Amino acid sequence: MTTPDTEHTSDAMSDVMPDGGATTPSSHFRFGDVVAAGAGSMTRRGLRSALSALGVSIGIAALVAVLGLSESSRAQLNDQLSRLGTNLLVVTAGTGFGTTTAQLDSAAADRINHIGAVRRASSIVSSNLVMTRNQWMSSNDTRGLGLVAADDSLLDTLSATMASGEWPAPRWSSAPVGVIGATVASRLGITDISNGPVLQVGGRAITVVGVLKPVELAPDLDKALIVSRPIGDTIAGSTLAPTAIYVRTDEAQLDAVRGLLPATVSPLSPETVQVSRPSDALAAKSSADTTFTSLFVGLGAVALLVGGIGIANVMIISVIERRQEIGLRRALGARRAHVRRQFLAESVALGASGGIAGVLLGSVATVVFAKVQHWRVVIPPSAIVVGLAAALVIGAVAGLYPAVRAARLSPTEALRGA
Repeated sequence: MTTPDTEHTSDAMSDVMPDGGATTPSSHFRFGDVVAAGAGSMTRRGLRSALSALGVSIGIAALVAVLGLSESSRAQLNDQLSRLGTNLLVVTAGTGFGTTTAQLDSAAADRINHIGAVRRASSIVSSNLVMTRNQWMSSNDTRGLGLVAADDSLLDTLSATMASGEWPAPRWSSAPVGVIGATVASRLGITDISNGPVLQVGGRAITVVGVLKPVELAPDLDKALIVSRPIGDTIAGSTLAPTAIYVRTDEAQLDAVRGLLPATVSPLSPETVQVSRPSDALAAKSSADTTFTSLFVGLGAVALLVGGIGIANVMIISVIERRQEIGLRRALGARRAHVRRQFLAESVALGASGGIAGVLLGSVATVVFAKVQHWRVVIPPSAIVVGLAAALVIGAVAGLYPAVRAARLSPTEALRGA
């Protein structure tokens, strides 16, 4: 019988009987047999298979977790914007043609309230007066904290809420009372306002009757003691010009109102008025988060590549160790295509197992992190589909060369274990 050194003679010997006459029936390797052979070989090499699939699982877990956390963060932002509203505008004074900073006049908020689409406009006045809790406290301990005088309607305009106490609008125009932001409460150690803690500002004692929760659309207020406009003027010794006006409008008329505000606030020099929208800053933060998402997806792709190389190495070693098994299969009638399918199935099985483990790990990581951050958990189905598909592709590509190499072994060479 001719030595099967070429592909043609090697394939032929699986069909020719030793007597050179009759042929054996055509061998079959059904899809179920392929799956069973791949899974069986993987389970027989448990530890090695687990380690080779680990790289793929890490890459898939990173991919699913990053996409899941990105979607959860985006859902949290959308929920936050829906709660706070994107129809808030902030009016501030800018710089005119010279170098002098313009000022807003005290009646600007009243004029804005006459615009039909404006629901509410509230002004604030910020000052640099030093705040202390008592006469023994150094002003260095309260650096960065300040006094803000505000209109009665500020709380409703910002959709802010109280952490404790109450907003003293009904009585604060004539009483020396105020509300502190979350940062002030933390820095000064004010946890209980039932006894009426007192802060010293500009030589005046202000009784704290409320603590605000963090104001997401106006974070500067977190570092302020907020009093009424009349009390603020009394402490400062003069009538102060507003430093900012918060305007809540109808959502559909936002752009129109934004265009009207400069001329309404300053008819003679509208170019000195700046109008911004706080929700734009939140949207910019989301864009920055997208950059980090792309970075981590890239790191996950690198982990997938490393996992694919690991599977390829394991499969090549498997071909070398199982040369006699391959020879025996060939001698019993297995064709080269059958051997290729078997080893390719093993490689795909390794990739699939790593992909399934990675999807589970990534999903768990997403759920845990989102719960810790108090986000709404969102795991996009596309992340799971892409993760599993990537694992299968990595397994198939990594096992292609070892499978072809195994199929090229001739029966006699393989049986000798050369």
